[in-house]
Order: sequence, then structure tokens, then C-alpha cells
Amino acid sequence: MFDISDFVGVETIQVVKHNLINIFKLRRKESRMTQRLLSQMSGVSYASVRRFETSGDISFASLLKLSEALGLLLEFNQLFSRPIIKDIRRGK
Repeated sequence: MFDISDFVGVETIQVVKHNLINIFKLRRKESRMTQRLLSQMSGVSYASVRRFETSGDISFASLLKLSEALGLLLEFNQLFSRPIIKDIRRGK
């Protein structure tokens, strides 16, 4: 599959998905959790955990459950917490 980010520094859906998968895998491994243990701790099926770590496909509710089990839930609250700047000249 062609991804423009291979040629220029652009954030694409594929790049963001790849980065998110890597963050979750790294946190899971740092926590010394197997995919099965993460599944048990989060209540997300083992198949869903495996699918997420290989393809990035997961429901939003399951993603939040995995985030909670890995101590990443706070990051979701911070995703959209920055104010929207409507006027660059005034910073508002």
C-alpha cells in the first residue's frame, strides 16, 4: 500500500495507527503482560487484543478498556483538552 508519509513528513491515518500500536505494545511489554493477561485484566477478548496489535482494528470502547488496564487512560482525556485557536493573530 502506498503511504505518502514514506516520502514526506506528514501524519497520515496509517502512521498514527502504527504509532498507537507501538505505544500499546511497548507499554504492555514494559508492564510484563502477555496479550492473554492484558485480555483478562481489561475484559477485552484475546482475539481483539491480537487483532489490535497486528492491524490496529479495535472498537473505541475496547481501546479505552485496554488503555485503562495499561495506565494510559489519562492520555485519552488529554487528547482534545487544548483550546481551539480560531484567530491566530490574537491567539484565541
